[in-house]
This record gives sequence, C-alpha cells and structure tokens, in this order.
Amino acid sequence: MNTTLSAVLHNFTEKYVSQWHQQTGLSPASKELYGVPSPCIVRTGENWVYWEPKPFPHTKANLEKVATALDISLQTDIHVFYTTQLAGDMKAKFRDITLSLVQVWSDEDFIRLQENLIGHLVTQKRLKLPPTLFIATLDSEIEMVSMCNLTGEIILEKFGSQERRVLSSSLMAFLEELVPIVEPLG
Repeated sequence: MNTTLSAVLHNFTEKYVSQWHQQTGLSPASKELYGVPSPCIVRTGENWVYWEPKPFPHTKANLEKVATALDISLQTDIHVFYTTQLAGDMKAKFRDITLSLVQVWSDEDFIRLQENLIGHLVTQKRLKLPPTLFIATLDSEIEMVSMCNLTGEIILEKFGSQERRVLSSSLMAFLEELVPIVEPLG
C-alpha cells in the first residue's frame, strides 16, 4: 500500500475530529483561535470556536519563500505537511510526549507560519545549529517537535541548543503513531 503523507495527515485529522464528536457531540473547539477568522470555523461559542478541517485553498502552495529566504532546500514532506489542509492545532500524544500539532488556520496564518519558520531557521543559523522546522509545540516553552531538514527525522529539540532526541525516522511514521487527545472546554 502506497500511502501518502497527506493521506496520513488526513487520517489523523479524521480520527481527531471523530474523537471530538464521540466524546463531546461537537466539532473540535479552541479558545486560542477565538476571534481569528478562518474558513474552518463552523460555529462560535462564548469565547471559543468550533472548527472542521478544510482542504488547503491553493493547489500550488509551498514553503519556497522560507527556502529562498535562507538559500536552502527544504524537505519535501514539510511542504506537504503545511499545505495539505487548513485546521486548528490538534492535541495528541506521541509515546510519552503530549504535544499540539501545528496546523495552518487561514491564508493569513500561512504567511505568519512562514515568517516564524524563517525566524526559527535564522536563529539556528546564527547559533550554528543544524536546520530544523517545527511541527508541534509542547507545554514547555523551550522544547518543540521539529523535522530535521538534513535527515527528515522528527526530533524533540530544546530551542537554541544542540540538545536533540530522535523520535521518528520520518514525518509519516511520526503521524501514524500519534494518538488524538480530546480536552473539552469547560
């Protein structure tokens, strides 16, 4: 079976949304995205939004602006990861790590994401660290889950340091192992 990265991301997203429906009877909800426009919004609550994923609106979109800004080539998988769909960030568990999978919320968010990736890569270049591209946040402000741009491996890294731990050999393998977490708003 030749499964594509976008299919694996869709599968995880479907599991995430389905689990929200099963546990709450509602679509996924976010307080952080309240008041931020997106085609994903299906309903607005008191101080949160309910959302559903949407196909990425631009078929030829990629992260070439990020690559050009740093004069590097990016792993193909990172382009696919960030241009497959529009969605809210999704909470998940990878083995013993609880994380929030970063997603693109809107066209404006895609621009902001690219600026943040450029800033991240510039900092790494300045510190003479191998280039990484973040894909998930953790509760810790200094740790994140990233893709190593040299190897394609998914790593847990401490921002601004050489401290890194390989979590998975590829983004596809990483996504296949994720378990959705539903935390209803209360």
